[in-house]
Amino acid sequence: MGRLYLINPTYLLRIKAMKRTLLAVTTLLLAGTSLAQTKTLTVYSGRAKTFVDPVVQQFERQTGIKVNVRYGTDAQLVAAIREEGSKSPADVFWGNSMGALGELAEEGRFTKLGTALTRNVSSDYLPDNRAWVPTTVRFRTLAYNTGKIKPEQLPESILDLPKMTSLKGRIGWTVSYPSFQDFLGAMISRYGEATTRQWLEGMKALQPKDYKTSNVGMLEAMRAGEIDVALTNHYYIQRVNRLSYPIDTYFFKNGDIGNLGNATGAAILKTTKNSASAARFLSALIARDAQTFFLSVNFEYPVIGNILQPTTMLPYSDVVKRSPRIDPTVLPKNIDKAQKLLRDAGLL
Repeated sequence: MGRLYLINPTYLLRIKAMKRTLLAVTTLLLAGTSLAQTKTLTVYSGRAKTFVDPVVQQFERQTGIKVNVRYGTDAQLVAAIREEGSKSPADVFWGNSMGALGELAEEGRFTKLGTALTRNVSSDYLPDNRAWVPTTVRFRTLAYNTGKIKPEQLPESILDLPKMTSLKGRIGWTVSYPSFQDFLGAMISRYGEATTRQWLEGMKALQPKDYKTSNVGMLEAMRAGEIDVALTNHYYIQRVNRLSYPIDTYFFKNGDIGNLGNATGAAILKTTKNSASAARFLSALIARDAQTFFLSVNFEYPVIGNILQPTTMLPYSDVVKRSPRIDPTVLPKNIDKAQKLLRDAGLL
């Protein structure tokens, strides 16, 4: 005959209480997991909504993570991040130029990115400190009216453009545009302030027309016959090529500062509490779908390989050889100097 064990009723109550506690803890853990998967991500974007919103919507559908985007110029968003400090709600900064990205990286505001995020990206515009990842690349160039100018009439170097006295009053530029100021900062990095000041004074003597930040308006003006050449980014010319404008792209000699490559890029703020979600967002920006979208909608060069490009664009391997190598960590230090030179010349 087996033994009969008597169980204390108080012990049974404790067992039931423990089960209830375990059930409650399990429920909380599951709820926490669900919340982690649907966290809200805040992105500060210097890029326009046209290029951002479709990518954000696809990311939200794929991940269930809600993304709030604050739009502004790079300068506005850099100022906001500085003012907000450790209380900034921003998880990701998506910059429109290397200058802005470099400024914040120099201040130590970004987390270092791991190889999982950077290994498939072209190293040409990936900063050595891995503080941000490039998302697209644009190149500075000279647009010219094919009905008025022949390419053999144009100088080999942008430094010689002020010597083109025949173009007096017929040149367009956008001195307030961030890419132009990055270009000027790169000129300072390569040749120093004195040469850059001399170039600006020489250009000013040719009475160029300033279209502020409107590169599109500048090319429309070229089509209307107001100007014959314009300093701009390559993709603006690609856009108007679709409309059969009499405008083509002129690259200066290989390595010339006038062909400067400038990357857009994204970084994760050190103050974020959503680092995993932020990393997923950056991964989405350099994934094939997003890279193909950036190329198709704005003719910007992808930062990953094996993306089919339009035949009207030079292959990336070709155009990158035409661009000078400028350390993106040095560039931000010269943006302020470039802006000062523009103000001193009465151009800004």
